[in-house]
Amino acid sequence: MTSDVPFESLRDAPESDVDPLVAAYRHDVHKLRGRSHDAAQEVFRGARVNESVPLGADGDAARLSRPKGAPDETVANHRSPRRLSLATGDTAVASDRIPASEDAPLDWLVLSTDPEVLHSRWLTSDAAAAFNESVYYPYTSLRFHVLLVAALLDNYRAGHDFEDLHLVATPSGSLPDEGRTAAAARESEVVEPFRTVLWSPVVSLHVTGEPGDRASAPLGSCPARSFADTWSRLSAHPFDQGDRRWRRLDAQLRRIRSWSTALAYIEDSVAVYGDGDAR
Repeated sequence: MTSDVPFESLRDAPESDVDPLVAAYRHDVHKLRGRSHDAAQEVFRGARVNESVPLGADGDAARLSRPKGAPDETVANHRSPRRLSLATGDTAVASDRIPASEDAPLDWLVLSTDPEVLHSRWLTSDAAAAFNESVYYPYTSLRFHVLLVAALLDNYRAGHDFEDLHLVATPSGSLPDEGRTAAAARESEVVEPFRTVLWSPVVSLHVTGEPGDRASAPLGSCPARSFADTWSRLSAHPFDQGDRRWRRLDAQLRRIRSWSTALAYIEDSVAVYGDGDAR
């Protein structure tokens, strides 16, 4: 991600009455710039950014991926906002095997006032995939944290409590000819606005209080680093157990507790293994 797109000064009148879901997709813009929360600015080219997310969705999403309390350095010599890939061990932007890029401006991820557009852009953004949630936890993913924040917020605004929520796994089917683009995500029958947190060639994952009859598992009574437990409880298996690649991926997901790390691990693993037929 390039950092040469300047923050505009406060002389540019900021928006008013920002949709809470728009605020959710913009709330960690300072991390895309490699800046701390204390150094965050309030306005980017007239758009309000780095605002608090209502209903506690940001804090709940953080607890899904990071431990409570004061952070501890978990990887020596990597105090960097660049994400490390658990699938390859590489820094995300240093490997051509995983989907991550520095070469995109902030505008695309920030400036739309349509929350569905912002959801589709974060869902498919290689640039956002380059960053971690915290320099202390470099295997976490800022991109998936933001998607989880918005998914929780949308569910909370619909009247669901955390204990009502489920992880839902659905087959992705064939990706469109143009590939996994933001426009294709908005047209896809697989992608559910705001609640789809992963759209990969082998499986799509959603966080929702309305699982229906789809393969699902409850998230639990309160936010916690519980991905492995939740994945293990899915009512139907999303991967072909006859294929060693997907057996290995499934086995690893039964060990990874951090939600954003696990979601990034799926995406990176698919890029490394090839998408193949997961069912």
